[in-house]
Amino acid sequence: MLKRKIISKIEEWTKTKNRKCLVIQGARQVGKTFAVEHFAQNHYKELVEINFKQTPSATEIFSGDLSVENMVMALRFRFPDRKIIPGKTLIFLDEIQECPEAITSLKFWATDNRYDVIASGSLLGIDYKRASSYPVGYVDHLKMYGMDFEEFLWGKGISEDLITALLGYMHSGMPVPEAVHSRMMHYFREYIATGGMPEVVQNYLDTSDFRETDRIQRNIKQGYLYDIAHYASAEEKVKAEKCYLSLSRQLLDKENHKFQYKEIAHGGRAQKYYSSIEWLTRADLIYMSRIVSDVRFDLDDYARDDFFRAYTSDLSLLMAMKDFSLKQHILENTLNGTTKGGIYECAVADALYKKGYQLYFYKNDSTKRELDFIIQKDGNVIPIEVKSGNTRATSLTSIMKSNQNIPYGYKFADSNIGVNEDHIITLPLYMASFI
Repeated sequence: MLKRKIISKIEEWTKTKNRKCLVIQGARQVGKTFAVEHFAQNHYKELVEINFKQTPSATEIFSGDLSVENMVMALRFRFPDRKIIPGKTLIFLDEIQECPEAITSLKFWATDNRYDVIASGSLLGIDYKRASSYPVGYVDHLKMYGMDFEEFLWGKGISEDLITALLGYMHSGMPVPEAVHSRMMHYFREYIATGGMPEVVQNYLDTSDFRETDRIQRNIKQGYLYDIAHYASAEEKVKAEKCYLSLSRQLLDKENHKFQYKEIAHGGRAQKYYSSIEWLTRADLIYMSRIVSDVRFDLDDYARDDFFRAYTSDLSLLMAMKDFSLKQHILENTLNGTTKGGIYECAVADALYKKGYQLYFYKNDSTKRELDFIIQKDGNVIPIEVKSGNTRATSLTSIMKSNQNIPYGYKFADSNIGVNEDHIITLPLYMASFI
């Protein structure tokens, strides 16, 4: 059984006094339902679970008076084998975006505060079936992602002691022993090829069969395309699908990873397609990294909405957009050129995104300086370059020298740990998941 970090975050929620309802948001297939069911199994005597997509008739429970007494009575009629006892029963409202009244009801569950209620949904950021009254102030939110590299290592049976030892090398600036480093790079290439979708990872761990892994990835991608067709408005459906399917070309087939509308269709323009990009972002199908005009805090003040890079919400989806041979090249470490650089950039972006960082990048055509990523941490901006080999980070070095207020920068590379006099910390690519 795959171990997920979000379980500990849900446990933290249960320890808060006068807690609100909990809403877990994330793209489809990232493991929301499994996580809540596993949590309930270990913390409650019983679970009352409604999946509104599987059981549309359950919306009737929330069609009338939304008093807690009425809702509990309706639940007891629907689940006669459940006692529904305060403090001992978890009420789990899955795919809650399908029932706006259930979303509204969270306010009343929270105000009553006798019952523990968790809701989850995969399209809560779009206007589809919008609730008439969203319970602002009555819910806590958790964002869930696909598995990150550390969770993948847990699935591979790598002990916490070994991961702690790796963190020790990272913090001390000492190189990882070569045998361990080589093995970790192998695991990281496996992770890139599988991505973080739990079903994909579990299948790979069980079978080591990348053909079957590839089949599952493509099925999940088709599910995402179905969501676009089902939930996007009539004027957005085709455009959003074209934008989404262009991502592999945007990121892996060209040197400049800026999102270019001409890659969607001949003569493509922002005026036609930008609303579709916004829809995909709100639906958690993609995330964006915006360009900034200066490398200083607060980056939002220098960011542009019209110049960005767009990434799939998980590497599994990016892999499903390319031929199976890409996985072979990743595993055999035979990638080169633009594709290799693009793959490693996407892998670092994936790691930073799943750590909760907002991503930015920097590009100045006149000075030829370019940073793959910039994040904000503890009130500081942290510049990042990604190298497919161990070449010099020229732009990062230049920017560090001209911006004395930047405490340090990262160079993630296919190499071991090192620190230079310019406060540039070189880390192996797989350590992007640990910063």
